[in-house]
Amino acid sequence: MENDKNLNKAAEDAVEGKRKQKMEDNPFLVFFKKPFTFEGTSYESVDLSGLESLSAADMIAVNKILERSGTVNVLPEMSLEYACLISARASGKPVEFFNALPPKEALKIKNRVVNFLYGED
Repeated sequence: MENDKNLNKAAEDAVEGKRKQKMEDNPFLVFFKKPFTFEGTSYESVDLSGLESLSAADMIAVNKILERSGTVNVLPEMSLEYACLISARASGKPVEFFNALPPKEALKIKNRVVNFLYGED
């Protein structure tokens, strides 16, 4: 019994080590605590490296979507809705993917977007 626990712990540590290595290789990779299923496909992570190739025009387009939806925000780029919309553009996934995420996973996405926009170069 104790041996099984040690094996499980070792396997979990190995998986966590691989995740950390992937995150170091790609800081835009956001891992989910548990697999997330969307439209029949299971996801363990989402790659937001497309954030680097977005332009101000993409940001303006997202702002216009927010305005048309009636959302008024002094700092729209700090909102979860903005993060979902910009992440959809960056990843190529539909915005519904990000809207369907569990709360903690959605906040991971938001934090990664905000850190990208306001982080030091």
